[in-house]
Amino acid sequence: MSVFSALPAIAANIDTIPVKKLFGHKKTPAHLPAQPYGFYSKGCIAGAVQLPPTGSAWQAMRLGRNRNWGHPRLIELVKRLAIEAKAQDGWNGLLVGDMSQPRGGPMLSGHASHQIGLDADIWLTPMPNRILTRHERATISAKLMVLDRKRINPKRWTNAHNRLIRRAASYPEVQRIFVHPPIKKALCDWSRGQPNRSWLRKVRPYYGHNYHFHIRMRCPKGAQFCKHQAEPRPADGTGCGKNLAYWYSNKPWAKPKPPKRFVNGIPLPRKKPKRHKYRPKLLSSLPPQCRKVLLAN
Repeated sequence: MSVFSALPAIAANIDTIPVKKLFGHKKTPAHLPAQPYGFYSKGCIAGAVQLPPTGSAWQAMRLGRNRNWGHPRLIELVKRLAIEAKAQDGWNGLLVGDMSQPRGGPMLSGHASHQIGLDADIWLTPMPNRILTRHERATISAKLMVLDRKRINPKRWTNAHNRLIRRAASYPEVQRIFVHPPIKKALCDWSRGQPNRSWLRKVRPYYGHNYHFHIRMRCPKGAQFCKHQAEPRPADGTGCGKNLAYWYSNKPWAKPKPPKRFVNGIPLPRKKPKRHKYRPKLLSSLPPQCRKVLLAN
């Protein structure tokens, strides 16, 4: 028997086990009222619900990871987006990537966020006209939508992609959507002249979102232990100006250089950075409610 399958029996020792292993080896949700605890990158979730692997307008990918869990409202939102986009936006259906683990928390690999059941990755590859096998869902790769960090791939990007992301951003419960910078630019260009572009303020350029977009929900009403993220308020209202220009510069991509130090105008030699011993995060790094979530049936 794995030590992690007998967590209640070793409750006295869980404070010494890396927290990502504690949550990463939990296969079932905590049977408690649905409640997110903490922040998107530092927390857990009680009462998570599993997105059915196959629906009328969606299919969950990478089932072996067991990351198709989330707050009940996130599950409802993903289903709604899938059904409405298929019916009204010319999108064949959603391929859903990582959401959260059954009890949220840090993952064994991958994301820093997705810890409180309010994040979901949606592939930018349309769903095929058939049900994928479990093997296909584990091995098929999503298609990149960009040529590089500045250019969209015009052979792959379509107006259906634009409409899909606009619909997701239009839902009031969605706070942010992360995309690669060229995708943000494509959305800005496509929406130019449209009467309502306010949804664009939620669409934020960020590294790594070149084959999927990341939906982040607001903390649900009444979730008193869920930590809100600040509302996106780009100066121009859409984020298509200075904010996007920043991502088209070299600043966010270049490795920062250590500042030069001078004594009497003479530069001192740079010191080698100290190597800190890696210390895995423990359960104490999460909100206190996560202990109850971890040990619950």
